[in-house]
Amino acid sequence: MLISIVVPCFNEEEIIGRFHAHLTGELESVAAEYAAECAVEFELVYVDDGSEDRTLPFLEKAAAADPRTHYVSFSRNFGKEAAMLAGLQYAGGDAVVVMDADLQHPPELIRRMLRLHREGYDQVVARRTRTGERVTRALAARAYYRLVNRFVDVELADGVGDFRLLSRRAVDAVLELTEYNRFSKGLFAWVGFRTTTFDYENARRETGRSSWTFRRLLDYGLDGLISFNDKPLRAALHLGLLLVSAAGAYAAWIVGAALVNGVETPGYVTLLVSVTALAGVQMVMLGLVGEYVGRIYYEVKRRPHFLVKAASTPVPHQRPRGELVRT
Repeated sequence: MLISIVVPCFNEEEIIGRFHAHLTGELESVAAEYAAECAVEFELVYVDDGSEDRTLPFLEKAAAADPRTHYVSFSRNFGKEAAMLAGLQYAGGDAVVVMDADLQHPPELIRRMLRLHREGYDQVVARRTRTGERVTRALAARAYYRLVNRFVDVELADGVGDFRLLSRRAVDAVLELTEYNRFSKGLFAWVGFRTTTFDYENARRETGRSSWTFRRLLDYGLDGLISFNDKPLRAALHLGLLLVSAAGAYAAWIVGAALVNGVETPGYVTLLVSVTALAGVQMVMLGLVGEYVGRIYYEVKRRPHFLVKAASTPVPHQRPRGELVRT
């Protein structure tokens, strides 16, 4: 059984060495544990997402020193979604584990994932607890998932991210989804198959700062809301109908008051507030429609998700099985 480990990287020079040593040591231990049952082989597929530091030179040295290690380097930063897609395309394993390089995804959990995979699960998902997180962030995350699960067509679980094991048929199913605007958390849930989840304690980032700023988290959350349903458009239609009804009722009340009491001094403040509020609602609706139109615009262009600058290995269907290294 060949296990591929996919690791997206972006400016990870401060920690990539420790991560690589930790990961390879853990994989060798796992291979030794399973030696009596079956031959377990591993390959590491690092995806350099246009790093501007010395991440790529380290990956080049690691690939030259260890035939189990491969790397793919993008021509520029295309984002983590593209990096994960590339990793899945270049991974040739019977099962594929996707994890981050900052050691917030403990390599020790791979052993548990493999045990559950051997029990017949196509997706083994590690769900982190929110222990140690700021209270405001934890509350905001829980509120977001409660809201988004009222709209999306698939269930998005709080704490579930990209750290998971996928069987070969689950990987192939994900690769069949060629859409440009990707939200992998939703795509993994959409393909289905037999799935199990286990919890692990949230680990702190050892060095550096996360590139996930509040703005990026907000954009990512909006992607999750919009990518898997058209319910916001329906909600905008309902809101528009409600406003039209309210405006009609208000107009009838004004006309009735004028007929009974005569014309009084015009309500400048009321008029100004009404016009401003309606204009704001219209802008929100236009922005919502624009989000969907913009996604259609990118889909019809059919641009590649990423461009590869250098790679130490071809994609699996272009290389003979014998080129996959053994532990």
